Amino acid sequence: MIVVKVVYMYTPLCGTCQVASRMVDVLEQLLPHISFERHDLNYVPEKAVQWQIESVPCLLVFKRDELVQKIYAFHSVPYLYETLRELAE
Repeated sequence: MIVVKVVYMYTPLCGTCQVASRMVDVLEQLLPHISFERHDLNYVPEKAVQWQIESVPCLLVFKRDELVQKIYAFHSVPYLYETLRELAE
């Protein structure tokens, strides 16, 4: 049963988002028990308002359908891996 879901918000013209996207690719492989979704913010502006997204790239972490963390500074794959692994426990 998947209890943690990560929603990756990005825009295609954002250079930082392109790097972050590759990081998310790796995380998906390392954390198969976590559900990942990707959304181009240009197509879901209502979600930006609903979730109060301040900038992209952004990882929204949901636990049992409740938003528990927003991550704007991706730092590194190990940083994100540890952060998500701890939230999934």
